[in-house]
Amino acid sequence: MSGEFSDDEKKKAVFNSMSPRRQKHILNKVGYDKWDPFEKPKDPIDIRTDKTKRTSQMLVREFLQACPMERYSNNYGRGALEMAMGIVNNEDRFIAMYEFALWYRDLLEKEAQVESP
Repeated sequence: MSGEFSDDEKKKAVFNSMSPRRQKHILNKVGYDKWDPFEKPKDPIDIRTDKTKRTSQMLVREFLQACPMERYSNNYGRGALEMAMGIVNNEDRFIAMYEFALWYRDLLEKEAQVESP
């Protein structure tokens, strides 16, 4: 016998070595079958890029440079940073906010056209 373990045996060993709380999290959130304890970690946040190959910091800097100064505040900048990080990380919550904002802009444009003769 070679002493080699199958991937399923390794996965089970990793799962069984976890705390019951972590096991419950995996079972409820991901599902044991979909869970991959051997997946490669994501890139560090500072080098992750979006589809345009920009980091979240680059996106925020470009966005804020294009904004009028009277709109800028700390909260405004923080909101831009959160959105950029969420989009770069492809998080559903931020993708939904982005898509809602586009939809709402289109709605406003459409209704403005309806109101004006």
